[in-house]
Amino acid sequence: QVQLQESGPGLVKPSQTLSLTCTVSGGSITTNYYYWSWIRQPPGKGLEWMGAIAYSGSTYYSPSLKSRTSISRDTSKNQFTLQLSSVTPEDTAVYYCARDSDNSMGSSWLGYDYWGQGTQVTVSS
Repeated sequence: QVQLQESGPGLVKPSQTLSLTCTVSGGSITTNYYYWSWIRQPPGKGLEWMGAIAYSGSTYYSPSLKSRTSISRDTSKNQFTLQLSSVTPEDTAVYYCARDSDNSMGSSWLGYDYWGQGTQVTVSS
């Protein structure tokens, strides 16, 4: 059974960089052909795909967030990390990490078969 767990600060100040880590257990992040994704849900809004890092290490980003987003991984710890720079209160959301088994890249949520529980991040001074 694959499990994902997000970790990181729950409060970030405007203009700072948000950093979250997803720890994966029960499966390797280098296993073909999974894509390990970051998804967020602002209050009162739908899910938003932010980006992903593939089993190969290649990265993919939402065009709307690409200039501020970086996703990396530590294969020795079976973790992948999200960094979102220059945050504003509009970046307040529940952030999820999830496994994409269908190379969906956010076009559909059906292929996301494992999700973390989500972590609330608030951007406020």
